[in-house]
Amino acid sequence: MRVFVMNLRGKPIGTCSPRKARMLQEQKKVKVIKRNPFTIQLLYATGETTQETNLGIDLGAKHIGIAITTGEKVLGKAEIELRQDVKGNLETKKIYRRSRRNRKTRYRRSKFKYKTKCVYVEGKGKKKGGYRKISVSFTSNRPKGWSPPSIQSRIDNTFRWIDTFYSLLPNCKLHIEVGKFDVQKMMNPDIQGKEYQEGDTFGYHDVRYFVFARDHYTCQVCKKKGGILQTHHIMYRSHGGSNAASNLITVCTNCHTYENHQEGNILWKWMVEKKKTKRYKEGPFMNIFRRRVFDKYPEAHITYGSITTPKRKELQLEKTHYNDAIATTGIAAIKENTDHVLYIKQFRKKKRSLHEATARKGRKEKNTTSKRNEKNTKSVGSWHLNDKVRVFGKFGWITGFSGQSCYVKNIQDEYVTIPGKSYKQVNLSSLEFICHNNNWQFSIL
Repeated sequence: MRVFVMNLRGKPIGTCSPRKARMLQEQKKVKVIKRNPFTIQLLYATGETTQETNLGIDLGAKHIGIAITTGEKVLGKAEIELRQDVKGNLETKKIYRRSRRNRKTRYRRSKFKYKTKCVYVEGKGKKKGGYRKISVSFTSNRPKGWSPPSIQSRIDNTFRWIDTFYSLLPNCKLHIEVGKFDVQKMMNPDIQGKEYQEGDTFGYHDVRYFVFARDHYTCQVCKKKGGILQTHHIMYRSHGGSNAASNLITVCTNCHTYENHQEGNILWKWMVEKKKTKRYKEGPFMNIFRRRVFDKYPEAHITYGSITTPKRKELQLEKTHYNDAIATTGIAAIKENTDHVLYIKQFRKKKRSLHEATARKGRKEKNTTSKRNEKNTKSVGSWHLNDKVRVFGKFGWITGFSGQSCYVKNIQDEYVTIPGKSYKQVNLSSLEFICHNNNWQFSIL
């Protein structure tokens, strides 16, 4: 991984090799302003000449591939792993809090803003006609642009790293792969610009008229034109179907009858014989993420996996997230490629739960003063969670404590153990301290 260089005014001017950065540091001509990714700033004036660079991003729900290229050279590669446990932790927290409310113990009140509305329901009461008045509470609508915390966390951290690398490169062009296929282009090869935001039904009075026009005003059962047409649900709404155009077909009134819906009749037979065509769909996260990317980076060059995969194969690169990012930049040939990859992994450093699932009934100590579980220990002496250490000739990070011992894992989430032993605990006295970390782990492999 090359070193990022800033000029005397703090503006990016390019990259240099680690050897050159080390020589400049020994001559006291530079200062280190960031260690991850490693960035130096010159202490003397230089020219303003910069080279054009390309930053390729391969987006994903769990892994993000990053590549930096210029000309026919690959200057740097990185792979970022995001947290996947946010949703599970929130579900656990909800269960704990609900349990405490039901037990009528000390708890944090719900944050929802409740509103009250009076309604009348059937039953005995003071009102005439057999109706009684009750109050119903309901929550206010979520704010515009709201996303579930698990998705919002991944979006925010992805944008953070894109902005970080983009700010370290001079004269940079951004290339982002946002999915496997451009589904709208598959349906309309000439689509471009704002047409992506208009959708299939743009210009039609409603979905019903769009379905008629798509089916050329022809009954899809008897294949006759003319007459009175209606829309029919391929999958009934009672079975989970929707009112989307993809779930509707055009049927004439002669075919769209109650009798034909019954088993053994013409419409029922057509439904059995004509299987619904499967449509390609991305995951919910990528569908939300793609829209956010379009709004956040309007100047970026957007591409899809169906385009970058053939390019990656032409470059004779194996399937990895950072190699996909290299192909995303549009590089024609590779004459120089770095062997080192910067791996970045998100780490949950603190457990902030105030209570555990098991109620402390029958214990002498109060819940507020009782000893916490050892797994929730944040530090022991001068050692803290997520400290980078060297043990038995290997690098790793402290992931938990157990008395005067700890657990150490490497960047691949594997335990670093004593050679020849199977147990996972490592004594604190055998650790060599490297540095403190926040909730990110960095390793160059």
